[in-house]
Amino acid sequence: MAVALDRIRVGSAPDSWGVWFPDDPQQVPWQRFLDEVAEAGYSWIELGPYGYLPTDPARLTDEVRSRGLQVSAGTIFCGLHRGPSEWDATWEQVSRVAALTQAMGAAHLVVIPSFWRDDKTAEILEPPELTTEQWGHLTRGMERLGREVKETYGLDIVVHPHADTHIDTEEHVERFLDSTDARLVNLCLDTGHYAYCGGDSVKLIETYGERIGYLHLKQVDPEILADVVKNQIPFGPAVQRGVMCEPPAGVPELGPVLTAAQKLGVDLFAIVEQDMYPCEPDKPLPIAVRTRRFLRSCGA
Repeated sequence: MAVALDRIRVGSAPDSWGVWFPDDPQQVPWQRFLDEVAEAGYSWIELGPYGYLPTDPARLTDEVRSRGLQVSAGTIFCGLHRGPSEWDATWEQVSRVAALTQAMGAAHLVVIPSFWRDDKTAEILEPPELTTEQWGHLTRGMERLGREVKETYGLDIVVHPHADTHIDTEEHVERFLDSTDARLVNLCLDTGHYAYCGGDSVKLIETYGERIGYLHLKQVDPEILADVVKNQIPFGPAVQRGVMCEPPAGVPELGPVLTAAQKLGVDLFAIVEQDMYPCEPDKPLPIAVRTRRFLRSCGA
């Protein structure tokens, strides 16, 4: 019998419906996403790319409440490793997303480092490794962001390790955590991205449990991943090959991850994301229904 994961609040996100951008003809309309995520049995969602869902708080509140949904987090991308000159542009984006996130009653802002390789064109934008100076900019910048987001909007930032960014591998994630203040910055552990980059989610939870503030549940197909690594395929094209797969077909096993998270003894969101951009509009809902059923079998 599965352990009751009573500290884990499961949700889903626009990402699981193939949504990567605020507006894209290959994506399902936002109304359909909201209808189907509720139909699949989820009660929590993330905002996704700012501008995909309505940005007027009153309208969005009506839309989500009418479907029995609540918002767990907003998401931003930033390139704070480039130094203080990035702050103003970062804060302009943050202020929009954080204000909407706060208005929706959520408590978290997911922060994703900017890509060093373009996820659509595969163009190399920056070196994949940061210099010592850039690491300093990144860690101090994230601490400042955590402090100011908390003071201004009452939200906790959770930094999301992500493929093709500078916070990706076990080495980079641990360096980032060891270099930042837990009172200001914690982690959104994405199980799929961490596995994609060679990391062990259960080990990370057991080692840095006090820094795990949020979860994204995702799996990778190990055979496709092996080909991706061998041929140095960028993340966008890897997704199109199906590297992020439907649970429980991939790795890591989500049951042990959820059990390790439950043992932390804190309330955690666990938001399902299965990168599928672009995908046929009828594909996401059946997957979402099966995934919700699978997570219930794990006790979530």
